[in-house]
Amino acid sequence: MTKLIDRIVSYISPGQGVRRAQARQLLAYYEAGRPSKLQKQRRETGSGNDAVGRAGTTIRQQARHMDQNYDLASGVLNTMVANTIGPNGIHPEPQPRNRDGSINEEMAKAIAELYADFCKKPEVTWQHDMASAQRIVARTWFRDGEAFTQTLEGFSPFLDHGTKVPLSLELLEPDYVPLEYSAVTPMVVQGIEMNAWRRPVAYYVYKTSPIESIGAMTAQGGFKRLPADRMLHIATRHRIGQARGVSCFASVMNRFDDLKDYEESERIAAKVAASMAAFIKKGNPDNYAADESLAPRSMKFRPGMVFDDLRPGEEIGVIDTNRPNPNLETYRSGQLKAVAAGTGASFSSVARTYTGTYSAQRQELVEAWPAYAALSNEFIGRFVQPVYEKFIALAILSGKLKVPAGVNRETVSDALFIAPQMPWIDPEREAKAWKLLEDNAFASGPEIIRKRGGNPHQVLEQERLWRQQKNAAGIVDPQIALANAYSEQTGAKSKPETEPNTDSDDDEKK
Repeated sequence: MTKLIDRIVSYISPGQGVRRAQARQLLAYYEAGRPSKLQKQRRETGSGNDAVGRAGTTIRQQARHMDQNYDLASGVLNTMVANTIGPNGIHPEPQPRNRDGSINEEMAKAIAELYADFCKKPEVTWQHDMASAQRIVARTWFRDGEAFTQTLEGFSPFLDHGTKVPLSLELLEPDYVPLEYSAVTPMVVQGIEMNAWRRPVAYYVYKTSPIESIGAMTAQGGFKRLPADRMLHIATRHRIGQARGVSCFASVMNRFDDLKDYEESERIAAKVAASMAAFIKKGNPDNYAADESLAPRSMKFRPGMVFDDLRPGEEIGVIDTNRPNPNLETYRSGQLKAVAAGTGASFSSVARTYTGTYSAQRQELVEAWPAYAALSNEFIGRFVQPVYEKFIALAILSGKLKVPAGVNRETVSDALFIAPQMPWIDPEREAKAWKLLEDNAFASGPEIIRKRGGNPHQVLEQERLWRQQKNAAGIVDPQIALANAYSEQTGAKSKPETEPNTDSDDDEKK
């Protein structure tokens, strides 16, 4: 019907028909794309690499400044690192398999012992163990947007690995890979050489720190070319084809600056208000005749002072600044919620506000934890697993690890990487849930121990020794004592449940 009317109008008045068609085309636009005085319509027309090239260095420097000088920004990074890496780091659970698919426990134990030795001094400076190295790499990744790690393999006259397996890591900040260096032949994008499929094949790295040494940034001769198989690069990318990473603070940096300035202003206002000021209210002007005998007065505030020299008609007034501002906490909480949404951290952890019921707190953790899990998964794939695979390969090549005849060589580097798990809010409920999963074979004991931040082999060994010491001291395990008592009373040989059914107990009493 509409098309018929348009045809009739166009036949009678062609000009009016054209205007109707134009108006109909405008109505077909998205409202967000229609020009308006009330819409700023900010646009990003370049590629992801263009955006990072224009502002990457500036954002990185501002993020470092906030990490050093703003407690809330540092707290966001602390929370993200703690929930992504955990207090003990992300460690692999070796799972080399025999040809029949079963795990070769002897080889898994040998790998675990070698890897424990490697974790003591995994990087070239010997300043970090593996957990500390993982945390500082993750912090650099979140704050600067990316982090680089060079793997140094084999024996070198200028390097002491300090471990049985000849492997060391060199941790590098993003400044070492020149963001401003690009070329056409070969294709180099912001310090990364790529092939025709835009796959990294090499990295250009400064020989010395570009921050500490000016000479390193003078010419192309200031950096070296490293093959991609020797460099680990983890980055936060928001666009397909983006070569370099961008800080997690990029979208909330202005909000952080505004909040910091506002808090500082309120803090200064509260400090001024704490220095109480008073004034003297004058009375009727007739009481103040010219009198040369009246000398200037000087009053000093002191606790409990009494004004005993006021003149006729005078009274003391106190300046009320209404500080501290009672609305500061509400405004601050609203801003921190936006910061938490932009960075992926949980609001309660960022604001250190733990209020509400068990269900509310757990719901927040349930919704926030997938973001931490995604970051942990990416960190495992881009850092932990590649390091572990290189470690296994060098352990075999150096003769420190022997592969038994019955082991499938393709599975030697297989491992279970367990990221930090959601913390317990109600330990009793959580422990019962894990026990139920293990009893029904939905989760394994080592997996549960790893998720709790422990080492399964160490836990079993400690438990074995502890039980031996308890038996030597004459302390009987409560469950064993319960089973023995139950057997004596009923003559049953099976061990009862730790929490027997109430109905069955009533039947026995009857």
